[in-house]
Amino acid sequence: MNLDTASAQRKLQLNELEEWRLNAYENNKLYKKKTKHWHDQHISKEDLVFGQKVLLFNSHLHLFPEKLKSRWSGPFNIKTIFPYGTVELTREDGTNTFKVNGQRVKPYFEDEMERQKSSLALREAS
Repeated sequence: MNLDTASAQRKLQLNELEEWRLNAYENNKLYKKKTKHWHDQHISKEDLVFGQKVLLFNSHLHLFPEKLKSRWSGPFNIKTIFPYGTVELTREDGTNTFKVNGQRVKPYFEDEMERQKSSLALREAS
């Protein structure tokens, strides 16, 4: 057991450990960069404008499991667009305003067709 060789060996181990740590740090940095790039590519960038009609995604609907019920509510009008994707919406009658994340809205396209409601009276079987 020579103390000089043991101390030299220990210094080499510490330097090797530091090299492993730096390598892991660089790999983590590359992983985060690639993950951010992938995430940014998959974000839908909708061009929303003031006064546009939009539908709002209702994320709390899964508490009431109804298969055929639409998860989109609205239409709403855009009142204000804030930086970083926040949108202030108002109901069509202008009574209620609230802010939501811009990722939760999608454009609403009105169709020009007139919709007619009809009812059919069923007679009682005799």
